[in-house]
Amino acid sequence: AVFLATIIASIIGTLVMGLVANVPYAQAPGMGLNAFFVYTVCLGLGFTWQQTLSMVFICGLINILITVTKIRKFIIKSIPRSLQNATGGGIGIFVAYIGFLNVGFVNFGSGVPAMATLNTPVLWLFIIGLVLTVVLLVLNVKGAILIGIVATAIIGIPMGVTSVASSISFTEACQQLPTTFCAIFTPAGLPALFSDAAKIPLVLITIFAFSISDTFDTIGTFIGTGRRTGIFSDEDEKAMETKAGFHSKMDKALFADATATSIGAIFGTSNTTTFVESAAGIGAGGRTGLTSVVVAICFALSAFLATFVSAIPSAATAPALVLVGVMMTSSFKEIKWDDLSEAIPAFFAGIFMALCYSISYGIATGFITYCIVKVCKGEAKKVHPILWVVTALFVLNFILLAII
Repeated sequence: AVFLATIIASIIGTLVMGLVANVPYAQAPGMGLNAFFVYTVCLGLGFTWQQTLSMVFICGLINILITVTKIRKFIIKSIPRSLQNATGGGIGIFVAYIGFLNVGFVNFGSGVPAMATLNTPVLWLFIIGLVLTVVLLVLNVKGAILIGIVATAIIGIPMGVTSVASSISFTEACQQLPTTFCAIFTPAGLPALFSDAAKIPLVLITIFAFSISDTFDTIGTFIGTGRRTGIFSDEDEKAMETKAGFHSKMDKALFADATATSIGAIFGTSNTTTFVESAAGIGAGGRTGLTSVVVAICFALSAFLATFVSAIPSAATAPALVLVGVMMTSSFKEIKWDDLSEAIPAFFAGIFMALCYSISYGIATGFITYCIVKVCKGEAKKVHPILWVVTALFVLNFILLAII
């Protein structure tokens, strides 16, 4: 049921992103928020999955509200250029880090991070795919990323890495979908969430944590990938500021992302967000909503072709993530590294995305250090008021997470 709910939510969110906003971003449940959903909220705090889905649904409504009221746009406008560039480069490091982790290239077994011993077919296939894709990119071959993935998957067949995994029954998934569909509206969902008055403060804190993480994951992805590649142009941003309604691409993209979370919760999955792996499609040349539509179609096909989709090993996709990450770090060059007041917040914002495995945490550390630096220099008035508010919310979020 969760398998099918994830696919349906991803299809709807990605189609809205492509057809309404006309931008090349895909949407799916974020892994960081998935972990928060399961390990912190359900297992740690003791909420049922129906209650947690209800919190995700409310989080989506909050995101829609702050998008319609332009709060999200004001937040984006308040972020200084140095932190915007740091966000783009930091996402590059984050994406590359995901690629290395997916194949176990980084080993934490000894307690100290180290490169894994190159004694498995998976790691050797990853290295072969990485070298192959590097060659294709350097030679400016069209579709180098996609060719690299397919070629690496084929090479993995004789190596025993690429194999058809156990299929997921589409019929069985359809039969189980009613278990999660609209579960938030049953007595075990929204009514149960607010039935215990003593738990309401904890519920509100958790919803706040969901909302702030979801919001800044999305903002970070849009800033980090959209501005550098021209997906969101200067003219588009001016239209976002001066025109009412949803006239700019950024307006429409933010609204598409906001609605996807509530839709996903209705079907039975955690926060559906604009995921950072969209950078792979952008790195391959995607600039319009056609990319999103193609991804949505692939999501739909994956429900019926799960056996074949699951045959593509992580060793085939990891090289693409690493090299897309490399390309994204180019925004670091726009930062004035000789000015410590700019360099320190930028460094923290960029590096903490990978270290914390969270875009929003990276942005949070960047905001906090930026405000500290400006206060120390006597330039507190130069910090946008919205940035002060958001920074205070981040600090509050960290305090609340420590308490719960």
